[in-house]
Amino acid sequence: MLVVSYSQSGQLSDIVAALVRPLVAAGLRLHHEVLRPQPAFPFPWPFFAFLDVFPESVRLDPRPNQALALDDADGADEADFDLVILAWPVWYLSPAQPVSAFLQSAAAKRLLGGRPVVSVVACRNMWLSAFDTLKTLVAEAGGRLVDHVAFTDESPALATFITTPRWMFTGRRDRFFGLPPAGVNAQQTAGAARFGTALAQALARDEEKHDQPMLGGLCAVKVAPHLILSERAGRRAFQVWSGLIRRCGRAGQRRRIPALVLFLIYLVVLIVTVVPLNLALQRLAAPLLARRIAALTRHYEQPSGAGDARMSAHE
Repeated sequence: MLVVSYSQSGQLSDIVAALVRPLVAAGLRLHHEVLRPQPAFPFPWPFFAFLDVFPESVRLDPRPNQALALDDADGADEADFDLVILAWPVWYLSPAQPVSAFLQSAAAKRLLGGRPVVSVVACRNMWLSAFDTLKTLVAEAGGRLVDHVAFTDESPALATFITTPRWMFTGRRDRFFGLPPAGVNAQQTAGAARFGTALAQALARDEEKHDQPMLGGLCAVKVAPHLILSERAGRRAFQVWSGLIRRCGRAGQRRRIPALVLFLIYLVVLIVTVVPLNLALQRLAAPLLARRIAALTRHYEQPSGAGDARMSAHE
C-alpha cells in the first residue's frame, strides 16, 4: 500500500498516523511518501507569503516538489501497491500546491495509474470545490477514486474565524480567550483509526478490486448544506482574482503586492458582509433552493457517504 501525504502544520500527519495504525497492526506493508515542495512552504505563514500562494494554488500552477523517495530506488516494489491513500489539505478552495504538483507529475501517473485511491482531507470547513478539483486530477493521472474522508474543525464558525488565522500566522492552536483550540480535535483524530480498520478488513477480502466504496457507513463525510452555494460562488470569484493578480507579476515578485492587498480587502469584505448576506438569502429562498441543495449535498457525500450504519462495529 502507498500513502502519499502533505501536512504543513502537522495536523494531517497526526490523522494519517491514526488511520494507518490498524493497517500496520494487520501486517500490511506500507510505503509512505511525504511530499516535499522545493523550496518548502513555511509554517507558521508569513502574512504576504500566505497571500502570494493564492493565484498559483487556484490556477493549479504549483511550486515543484522534490523527487519522491521511490525515485531513489529504496527497494519498494511499486507493483505491490494495491491501494493508494492520498492525504491532503485545502488552500484557497483548491488542493494544496504540493498535492496538485504531485497529481500533475509523471510520478502520479506511474503510481496512481489503474489503482484505487482513498482521499483524506483535513481543513477548516470548506473542502467541496477542492475535492471536485482533486477528483479531476486523480482521474487524469489514471487513478480510480473509490473513497473520500473529510475531517473539519467542528468548532463554531465565528470562533474559527479567529482561531484558524491565529494558528496559521503564529503556530499556536491552543485555547484563546475562551475560544476552543483550532483545527481537528483529538477525538476526531483518534477516530481516524476506524477507517484504517475498515480498509484492513476490506483488503483482506480483495474489495479494493471492485471499484466500490470500502468506507461506507462510517460517517466518512459531513457536508454542510448551507455552505455549498457560498463556496461555489467563492470559487468563481477566486478564478477571476487569481487571473488578475497573475497579470501583475509572477509568484514572489513585489510588483503584485498591491493586487494582493486589494484581494485581501475583498476577502475581508466577503467574509464579513457577503457570506452572512448570502446565508440569509438562502434561508429566505430555502423552498426554492431545497431540491438543488439536496442534490448537491448527495453529490458531495459520494463516494463514501455520511451514513453511520457501521459505526457501532468500529467504536
